[in-house]
Amino acid sequence: MNLEWLKPGAFFGSILYAFIGVMVFWVSFVIIDKLTPYKLWEELVEKQNMALAIVVGAMALGLSIIVAAAVVG
Repeated sequence: MNLEWLKPGAFFGSILYAFIGVMVFWVSFVIIDKLTPYKLWEELVEKQNMALAIVVGAMALGLSIIVAAAVVG
């Protein structure tokens, strides 16, 4: 059984890349929130705007794919 991923360097490197990916995603979301004419979080949580939730979900998936490709590749 090949357990290369359990070596400390590979394990902590994966954790570091995951953290960097989450931080880049979060910063991207905040920037997009600032660029829009309304507050995304307020619209989603307080007003429960379902159409905006679908658009933000699609944006989140797109950002996640871009961040994953940038971190891995």
